[in-house]
Amino acid sequence: MAKFKLTIAYDGTAWQGWQAQRSGLGVQNAVHRALAGLFPSHPEVTGSSRTDARVHARGLVAHVEIPPDELRMPVRHLPLAINALLPPDIRVMAASRVADGFHARFDAVSKEYRYEVWNHPAMDPLRRHRAWHVPQPLDLTSMRRAAEAFVGRHDFRAFTANRGGELLDPVRTLTRCAIRRSGHSLTFVLEGEGFLYKMCRGIVGTLVQIGQGRHPADAVPSMLAGGDRRLTGANAPAHGLTLWKVRY
Repeated sequence: MAKFKLTIAYDGTAWQGWQAQRSGLGVQNAVHRALAGLFPSHPEVTGSSRTDARVHARGLVAHVEIPPDELRMPVRHLPLAINALLPPDIRVMAASRVADGFHARFDAVSKEYRYEVWNHPAMDPLRRHRAWHVPQPLDLTSMRRAAEAFVGRHDFRAFTANRGGELLDPVRTLTRCAIRRSGHSLTFVLEGEGFLYKMCRGIVGTLVQIGQGRHPADAVPSMLAGGDRRLTGANAPAHGLTLWKVRY
C-alpha cells in the first residue's frame, strides 16, 4: 500500500463535523465518497482531529492508503482528482507521499486553532458564518492578561464539556493563547499538544466574558484549580472556530 498525507480545508457550516456520521453528513463521509469514486478498493481516511458541527478547518491533516496498482496518476494530480468529486465547501489543499509508519493523529506534535470574534454593534454579514458577533465593548487588556494564565500544563476539566463518560485525563499543555486585533475583528490563537472536547470554545467564551466584566482578569488560575465547569464562561459558538494547522 502507498500512504499519502492529505491537507484538507472545509467550511463546516453545512456539516456535522469531521467524523463520519450515520447521516452521511460528516466531512469524512464526503472524502470517503470521493475516494470511492476514484479507487475500487474504497480507501478510507484517518484524520488528525475531530471537529464539531459547524466548526471549520484550513489545515486538517489526514492519511490514506491506496493500492499502488490503483494509483494511475502522479501525486501532484491527486488533490485535483479528489476535489473533482467533492462538494465545493471541502477541498484537498495538498497531498504528499509519506512513510508507511506515518499516522495523521498520533504523529502530530501540536495543533493550532483560531477563533474569530466580530466586536462591533452591527454584525458584518460577510462574516456571519465564520465569526461570533459580540456587540458590547470588550476590555482587551484584561482579556490578554487572562489569556496568559492558560499557557502551560494544566488540568482543563473546567473548560471541557461532558461527553457522557468519565474524563480520564484532563491535563493538557497549551503553548500559546494570544488575542490579535485588526479593526473590529479579534482573533484568538490557541496552540497546544491536544485539546479536550469543546476546550477551545470554553476558553474563548471565558475570555470574552472577562472582557465584558463578568469575571475578573485574575480569575483564570482559580478556575483551573477549581475544576468546576459551572464557574467558568459559556462555550463560544461553534461557527467562529477553525482548525488552522497541525504540526508534525
